[in-house]
Amino acid sequence: MNQILVTGAAGFIGSKICEFLLGDGVRVVGIDNMNPVYDPRLKEYRLKNLQSMQGFDFILGDITDNVLLDQLFIDHQFDAVINIAGVPGVRLSVENPWIFLETNTRGCLNLLEQCRKHGVHKYIQASTSSVYGENAPYPTPETADTDHPLQPYAVSKKSAETMSYAYHYLYGIDVTIFRFFTVYGPAGRPDMAMFRFVKWISEGLELKVNGDGNQTRGFTYVDDIARGTILGLKDVGYEIFNLGGHESISINQLIQKLEAIIGRKASIDYLPVFKADMSANLADISKARSLLGWNPEVELSDGLERIVEWYRRESSWLPGIRL
Repeated sequence: MNQILVTGAAGFIGSKICEFLLGDGVRVVGIDNMNPVYDPRLKEYRLKNLQSMQGFDFILGDITDNVLLDQLFIDHQFDAVINIAGVPGVRLSVENPWIFLETNTRGCLNLLEQCRKHGVHKYIQASTSSVYGENAPYPTPETADTDHPLQPYAVSKKSAETMSYAYHYLYGIDVTIFRFFTVYGPAGRPDMAMFRFVKWISEGLELKVNGDGNQTRGFTYVDDIARGTILGLKDVGYEIFNLGGHESISINQLIQKLEAIIGRKASIDYLPVFKADMSANLADISKARSLLGWNPEVELSDGLERIVEWYRRESSWLPGIRL
Protein backbone atom coordinates (compact mmCIF):
# COMPACT_ATOMS: atom_id res chain seq x y z
CA MET A 1 0.00 0.00 0.00
CA ASN A 2 1.26 3.46 -0.94
CA GLN A 3 -0.86 5.91 1.06
CA ILE A 4 -2.98 5.37 4.17
CA LEU A 5 -5.22 7.68 6.18
CA VAL A 6 -4.78 7.26 9.94
CA THR A 7 -7.29 9.07 12.13
CA GLY A 8 -6.41 9.97 15.69
CA ALA A 9 -2.82 10.31 14.48
CA ALA A 10 -1.63 12.25 17.53
CA GLY A 11 -3.24 9.79 19.91
CA PHE A 12 -1.46 7.12 21.92
CA ILE A 13 -2.16 4.17 19.60
CA GLY A 14 -2.62 6.15 16.38
CA SER A 15 0.79 7.81 16.61
CA LYS A 16 2.54 4.48 17.06
CA ILE A 17 0.73 3.02 14.04
CA CYS A 18 1.82 6.04 11.98
CA GLU A 19 5.40 5.63 13.18
CA PHE A 20 5.55 1.98 12.12
CA LEU A 21 3.89 2.60 8.74
CA LEU A 22 6.32 5.43 8.00
CA GLY A 23 9.18 3.15 8.99
CA ASP A 24 7.93 0.70 6.37
CA GLY A 25 8.01 3.41 3.69
CA VAL A 26 4.26 3.99 3.51
CA ARG A 27 3.02 7.55 3.03
CA VAL A 28 0.70 8.49 5.88
CA VAL A 29 -1.87 11.25 6.08
CA GLY A 30 -2.76 11.73 9.73
CA ILE A 31 -5.80 13.61 10.98
CA ASP A 32 -6.45 14.65 14.57
CA ASN A 33 -8.52 17.40 16.18
CA MET A 34 -6.08 17.70 19.12
CA ASN A 35 -9.01 17.96 21.51
CA PRO A 36 -8.37 18.58 25.22
CA VAL A 37 -10.17 15.48 26.52
CA TYR A 38 -6.82 14.86 28.17
CA ASP A 39 -3.75 17.10 28.44
CA PRO A 40 -2.92 18.09 24.83
CA ARG A 41 0.80 18.36 25.59
CA LEU A 42 1.02 14.58 25.23
CA LYS A 43 -0.57 14.78 21.79
CA GLU A 44 1.78 17.59 20.81
CA TYR A 45 4.74 15.50 22.00
CA ARG A 46 3.69 12.52 19.86
CA LEU A 47 2.88 14.69 16.85
CA LYS A 48 6.25 16.43 16.96
CA ASN A 49 7.94 13.04 16.64
CA LEU A 50 5.83 12.11 13.61
CA GLN A 51 6.40 15.42 11.88
CA SER A 52 10.13 14.76 11.96
CA MET A 53 9.61 11.64 9.82
CA GLN A 54 9.60 11.58 6.02
CA GLY A 55 6.30 10.80 4.31
CA PHE A 56 3.95 12.16 6.99
CA ASP A 57 1.31 14.82 6.30
CA PHE A 58 -0.81 16.14 9.14
CA ILE A 59 -4.33 17.54 8.92
CA LEU A 60 -5.80 19.39 11.90
CA GLY A 61 -9.43 18.37 11.70
CA ASP A 62 -12.28 16.28 13.03
CA ILE A 63 -13.82 13.11 11.60
CA THR A 64 -17.25 14.50 12.46
CA ASP A 65 -16.66 17.17 9.78
CA ASN A 66 -17.88 15.42 6.64
CA VAL A 67 -17.13 18.39 4.37
CA LEU A 68 -13.49 18.35 5.44
CA LEU A 69 -13.32 14.57 4.98
CA ASP A 70 -14.80 14.75 1.50
CA GLN A 71 -12.13 17.22 0.39
CA LEU A 72 -9.44 15.11 2.05
CA PHE A 73 -10.50 12.02 0.09
CA ILE A 74 -10.65 14.07 -3.13
CA ASP A 75 -7.12 15.39 -2.57
CA HIS A 76 -5.60 11.97 -1.80
CA GLN A 77 -5.94 8.51 -3.24
CA PHE A 78 -6.02 6.39 -0.11
CA ASP A 79 -5.39 2.66 -0.27
CA ALA A 80 -6.83 2.17 3.21
CA VAL A 81 -8.28 3.97 6.23
CA ILE A 82 -7.27 3.08 9.79
CA ASN A 83 -9.76 4.70 12.16
CA ILE A 84 -8.21 5.06 15.60
CA ALA A 85 -9.84 8.44 16.32
CA GLY A 86 -12.41 8.60 19.04
CA VAL A 87 -13.19 9.91 22.48
CA PRO A 88 -11.72 7.45 25.01
CA GLY A 89 -12.62 6.78 28.60
CA VAL A 90 -15.07 4.55 30.43
CA ARG A 91 -15.74 7.06 33.18
CA LEU A 92 -15.98 10.14 30.99
CA SER A 93 -18.63 8.37 28.91
CA VAL A 94 -20.84 8.08 31.99
CA GLU A 95 -20.52 11.82 32.60
CA ASN A 96 -20.97 12.91 28.96
CA PRO A 97 -22.28 10.14 26.68
CA TRP A 98 -23.21 12.53 23.85
CA ILE A 99 -19.64 13.27 22.75
CA PHE A 100 -18.99 9.52 22.45
CA LEU A 101 -21.95 9.01 20.14
CA GLU A 102 -20.87 11.99 18.02
CA THR A 103 -17.22 11.04 17.56
CA ASN A 104 -17.04 7.27 17.96
CA THR A 105 -20.21 6.36 16.07
CA ARG A 106 -20.99 9.22 13.70
CA GLY A 107 -17.29 9.68 12.94
CA CYS A 108 -17.07 6.03 11.90
CA LEU A 109 -20.12 6.44 9.66
CA ASN A 110 -18.57 9.50 7.99
CA LEU A 111 -15.39 7.59 7.18
CA LEU A 112 -17.26 4.57 5.85
CA GLU A 113 -19.36 6.81 3.64
CA GLN A 114 -16.22 8.46 2.25
CA CYS A 115 -14.71 5.02 1.59
CA ARG A 116 -17.86 4.06 -0.33
CA LYS A 117 -17.99 7.32 -2.23
CA HIS A 118 -14.31 7.37 -3.22
CA GLY A 119 -13.73 3.66 -3.76
CA VAL A 120 -11.42 2.94 -0.80
CA HIS A 121 -11.47 -0.84 -0.40
CA LYS A 122 -9.90 -1.34 3.03
CA TYR A 123 -11.16 -0.03 6.38
CA ILE A 124 -9.86 -0.78 9.89
CA GLN A 125 -11.96 0.19 12.91
CA ALA A 126 -10.63 0.37 16.46
CA SER A 127 -12.93 -1.08 19.10
CA THR A 128 -12.54 -2.11 22.72
CA SER A 129 -12.64 -5.08 25.08
CA SER A 130 -15.25 -3.09 27.03
CA VAL A 131 -17.92 -4.38 24.62
CA TYR A 132 -17.75 -7.76 26.41
CA GLY A 133 -19.29 -6.39 29.61
CA GLU A 134 -18.96 -7.97 33.04
CA ASN A 135 -19.76 -11.65 32.56
CA ALA A 136 -17.41 -12.66 29.75
CA PRO A 137 -15.50 -15.97 29.88
CA TYR A 138 -11.73 -15.66 30.47
CA PRO A 139 -9.82 -15.62 28.26
CA THR A 140 -12.50 -13.98 26.14
CA PRO A 141 -13.06 -15.07 22.51
CA GLU A 142 -14.52 -12.79 19.84
CA THR A 143 -17.72 -14.87 19.92
CA ALA A 144 -18.52 -13.85 23.52
CA ASP A 145 -21.67 -11.84 24.25
CA THR A 146 -21.42 -8.11 23.45
CA ASP A 147 -25.08 -7.23 24.06
CA HIS A 148 -24.64 -6.10 27.66
CA PRO A 149 -22.13 -3.20 27.71
CA LEU A 150 -21.59 -1.44 31.03
CA GLN A 151 -21.15 2.12 29.79
CA PRO A 152 -21.80 4.43 26.78
CA TYR A 153 -18.17 4.16 25.65
CA ALA A 154 -18.63 0.47 24.84
CA VAL A 155 -22.01 1.19 23.24
CA SER A 156 -20.46 3.77 20.89
CA LYS A 157 -17.75 1.30 19.83
CA LYS A 158 -20.20 -1.57 19.34
CA SER A 159 -22.28 0.74 17.14
CA ALA A 160 -19.19 1.46 15.03
CA GLU A 161 -18.58 -2.27 14.65
CA THR A 162 -22.09 -2.96 13.39
CA MET A 163 -22.11 0.07 11.07
CA SER A 164 -18.87 -1.23 9.57
CA TYR A 165 -20.50 -4.59 8.93
CA ALA A 166 -23.42 -2.91 7.13
CA TYR A 167 -21.01 -1.11 4.78
CA HIS A 168 -19.11 -4.33 4.19
CA TYR A 169 -22.35 -6.12 3.31
CA LEU A 170 -23.80 -3.34 1.15
CA TYR A 171 -20.69 -2.06 -0.63
CA GLY A 172 -18.04 -4.76 -0.36
CA ILE A 173 -15.65 -2.72 1.82
CA ASP A 174 -13.08 -5.03 3.40
CA VAL A 175 -13.33 -4.44 7.16
CA THR A 176 -11.11 -5.42 10.06
CA ILE A 177 -12.33 -4.68 13.58
CA PHE A 178 -9.82 -4.73 16.45
CA ARG A 179 -10.92 -4.97 20.07
CA PHE A 180 -8.01 -3.61 22.10
CA PHE A 181 -7.35 -4.81 25.64
CA THR A 182 -5.86 -2.31 28.17
CA VAL A 183 -3.08 -0.75 26.10
CA TYR A 184 -0.08 0.75 27.88
CA GLY A 185 3.34 2.17 27.07
CA PRO A 186 5.42 5.37 27.03
CA ALA A 187 3.44 8.57 26.29
CA GLY A 188 0.21 6.81 27.22
CA ARG A 189 -3.02 8.51 28.18
CA PRO A 190 -2.87 10.26 31.57
CA ASP A 191 -6.37 9.09 32.50
CA MET A 192 -5.21 5.46 32.42
CA ALA A 193 -3.96 3.62 35.50
CA MET A 194 -0.47 2.91 34.17
CA PHE A 195 0.46 6.57 33.59
CA ARG A 196 -1.10 7.64 36.88
CA PHE A 197 0.59 4.94 38.94
CA VAL A 198 4.03 5.72 37.53
CA LYS A 199 3.49 9.44 38.11
CA TRP A 200 2.12 9.08 41.64
CA ILE A 201 4.77 6.61 42.83
CA SER A 202 7.63 8.52 41.17
CA GLU A 203 6.55 11.81 42.74
CA GLY A 204 5.68 10.40 46.16
CA LEU A 205 1.98 11.23 45.79
CA GLU A 206 -0.93 9.23 47.15
CA LEU A 207 -2.01 6.54 44.70
CA LYS A 208 -5.76 6.16 44.22
CA VAL A 209 -7.36 2.79 43.41
CA ASN A 210 -11.05 2.20 42.80
CA GLY A 211 -11.98 -1.06 44.51
CA ASP A 212 -9.76 -3.38 46.53
CA GLY A 213 -7.09 -3.74 43.84
CA ASN A 214 -7.85 -7.39 43.17
CA GLN A 215 -9.43 -6.61 39.79
CA THR A 216 -7.28 -7.97 36.96
CA ARG A 217 -6.25 -6.80 33.50
CA GLY A 218 -4.46 -8.29 30.52
CA PHE A 219 -2.18 -5.35 29.67
CA THR A 220 -0.97 -4.97 26.07
CA TYR A 221 2.11 -3.01 25.07
CA VAL A 222 1.40 -0.30 22.49
CA ASP A 223 4.03 -1.53 20.00
CA ASP A 224 2.30 -4.92 19.88
CA ILE A 225 -1.07 -3.24 19.31
CA ALA A 226 0.34 -1.14 16.46
CA ARG A 227 1.96 -4.12 14.74
CA GLY A 228 -1.24 -6.13 15.03
CA THR A 229 -3.32 -3.31 13.60
CA ILE A 230 -1.03 -3.01 10.58
CA LEU A 231 -1.34 -6.77 9.98
CA GLY A 232 -5.08 -6.12 9.67
CA LEU A 233 -4.52 -4.36 6.34
CA LYS A 234 -4.75 -7.72 4.58
CA ASP A 235 -8.06 -8.66 2.97
CA VAL A 236 -10.30 -10.53 5.41
CA GLY A 237 -13.82 -9.74 4.21
CA TYR A 238 -15.26 -8.74 7.57
CA GLU A 239 -13.52 -10.00 10.72
CA ILE A 240 -13.29 -9.04 14.38
CA PHE A 241 -10.05 -9.69 16.25
CA ASN A 242 -8.98 -9.37 19.86
CA LEU A 243 -5.58 -7.77 20.37
CA GLY A 244 -4.60 -8.28 23.98
CA GLY A 245 -1.90 -9.04 26.46
CA HIS A 246 -1.05 -12.62 27.33
CA GLU A 247 -0.28 -11.84 30.98
CA SER A 248 -3.06 -11.24 33.50
CA ILE A 249 -2.18 -9.26 36.61
CA SER A 250 -4.12 -7.69 39.47
CA ILE A 251 -3.90 -3.97 40.12
CA ASN A 252 -2.24 -4.66 43.48
CA GLN A 253 0.39 -6.84 41.80
CA LEU A 254 0.97 -4.14 39.18
CA ILE A 255 1.59 -1.56 41.89
CA GLN A 256 4.10 -3.89 43.56
CA LYS A 257 6.00 -4.33 40.30
CA LEU A 258 6.14 -0.58 39.73
CA GLU A 259 7.30 0.01 43.31
CA ALA A 260 10.21 -2.37 42.71
CA ILE A 261 11.21 -0.70 39.41
CA ILE A 262 10.87 2.88 40.67
CA GLY A 263 12.43 2.10 44.04
CA ARG A 264 9.76 3.81 46.12
CA LYS A 265 6.85 2.50 48.18
CA ALA A 266 3.36 3.63 47.20
CA SER A 267 0.88 5.20 49.57
CA ILE A 268 -2.48 3.80 48.45
CA ASP A 269 -5.97 5.20 48.98
CA TYR A 270 -8.60 2.54 48.17
CA LEU A 271 -11.80 4.15 46.93
CA PRO A 272 -15.26 2.67 46.23
CA VAL A 273 -15.69 0.53 43.12
CA PHE A 274 -16.71 2.49 40.02
CA LYS A 275 -19.84 0.79 38.67
CA ALA A 276 -18.90 1.08 34.99
CA ASP A 277 -15.50 -0.60 35.47
CA MET A 278 -15.06 -4.24 34.50
CA SER A 279 -13.63 -6.47 37.24
CA ALA A 280 -11.39 -8.36 34.78
CA ASN A 281 -10.34 -8.68 31.16
CA LEU A 282 -8.14 -11.15 29.35
CA ALA A 283 -8.07 -11.73 25.60
CA ASP A 284 -8.28 -14.99 23.73
CA ILE A 285 -5.96 -14.12 20.83
CA SER A 286 -6.05 -17.45 19.00
CA LYS A 287 -7.95 -15.93 16.06
CA ALA A 288 -5.45 -13.10 15.54
CA ARG A 289 -2.61 -15.60 15.89
CA SER A 290 -4.15 -17.95 13.32
CA LEU A 291 -5.42 -15.52 10.67
CA LEU A 292 -2.99 -12.62 11.05
CA GLY A 293 0.10 -14.30 12.44
CA TRP A 294 0.07 -11.91 15.41
CA ASN A 295 1.56 -12.54 18.83
CA PRO A 296 2.28 -10.03 21.60
CA GLU A 297 6.06 -9.82 21.95
CA VAL A 298 6.72 -7.39 24.81
CA GLU A 299 6.60 -8.97 28.26
CA LEU A 300 4.90 -6.93 30.96
CA SER A 301 8.06 -6.61 33.05
CA ASP A 302 9.94 -5.19 30.06
CA GLY A 303 7.09 -2.84 29.18
CA LEU A 304 6.96 -1.46 32.72
CA GLU A 305 10.70 -0.80 32.65
CA ARG A 306 10.28 1.14 29.39
CA ILE A 307 7.50 3.33 30.82
CA VAL A 308 9.47 4.22 33.94
CA GLU A 309 12.57 4.96 31.86
CA TRP A 310 10.52 7.23 29.57
CA TYR A 311 8.94 9.04 32.52
CA ARG A 312 12.35 9.72 34.02
CA ARG A 313 13.74 10.91 30.68
CA GLU A 314 10.86 13.37 30.23
CA SER A 315 10.68 14.41 33.88
CA SER A 316 11.26 18.08 33.03
CA TRP A 317 7.62 18.46 31.91
CA LEU A 318 5.62 15.34 32.79
CA PRO A 319 4.99 16.23 36.47
CA GLY A 320 2.83 19.12 35.26
CA ILE A 321 0.57 16.92 33.11
CA ARG A 322 -3.11 17.24 33.99
CA LEU A 323 -4.65 13.93 35.04
